[in-house]
Amino acid sequence: MLDVTRLRVLVAVAQHGSVTAAARALNYAQPSVSHHLARLEAETGAQLTERSGRGIALTEAGRLLAGRAEEILGRLDAAEHELAVHVGHCGERVRVAAFGSALATIVPIALARLAAVHPGLDMALTEAEPPEAMRVLRSGHVDIALVFRQLRDGDPARPSGDAWDGMRARLLLEEPTYLVSQAGGAAAGPGPPGLAAYAHSHWIAGCEHCRDHLLWLCGRAGFTPKIAVTTDDHVAAQALAAAGVGVTVLPGLDLRAARHPGVQAQPLPGSHRQVLAVTYGQPPDPPAVSLLLDAFTVAAAGGAPGQ
Repeated sequence: MLDVTRLRVLVAVAQHGSVTAAARALNYAQPSVSHHLARLEAETGAQLTERSGRGIALTEAGRLLAGRAEEILGRLDAAEHELAVHVGHCGERVRVAAFGSALATIVPIALARLAAVHPGLDMALTEAEPPEAMRVLRSGHVDIALVFRQLRDGDPARPSGDAWDGMRARLLLEEPTYLVSQAGGAAAGPGPPGLAAYAHSHWIAGCEHCRDHLLWLCGRAGFTPKIAVTTDDHVAAQALAAAGVGVTVLPGLDLRAARHPGVQAQPLPGSHRQVLAVTYGQPPDPPAVSLLLDAFTVAAAGGAPGQ
């Protein structure tokens, strides 16, 4: 069985990039970190590190083990906390990772609802895009990940893949995406012809997944968009659209979070996004997590963006 302390050392080296930085983070002497790495290599029979300049770097085997070790240690820490709550040694906590517009809409409403029935609950919130939110969920650093995935004609844009192994997802919301342009600008008709009206316009793109979805939408309408601006900030994207810099595609939650008065928004048929609350592992969830999941469900149903 692998030693937990040595796994923590390996994870620290992976996270901080060097033996020296890992020793500093763990408050260990540098020779102690090197000793733990050497012992871990002996226990596994694999070369986990290699020389890189004046320091060391993790090998492919080292990176593989570090990734699994982070998950194992995170789940172990979570289990220890759940047990401490069960025997009354500490209070309940819930840790959530969520993308920006969810933090501005669903999360505050849900937390207010939860606080009314569960005062004193220890909450921790982290902003993270879906890939990072799923990673920290799997590693045990959060209890719930609020994520989104694009739908194309009713189907997920990408297969679930290994990232969803062991995950349980609750659908909170299926929302349309909108063509967002300067108020009073060129009229956009329904469906692909509406997009085609902007074939020669400049476009504002978002995160990697949102950009891919924009390319798919425009490709379906028969053109490749001329992307002039890339920003993850939906407030900035709307301000740029209002100024006539370009047009963009945004989901409903972005417009619910903050709606610029200088834009017009038209739903795009066949283009939707799912918002999901994801947990990891087998049920049952801790009571506070279950309560918050229910609160997210109610909050997500609380309204659509004004048109």
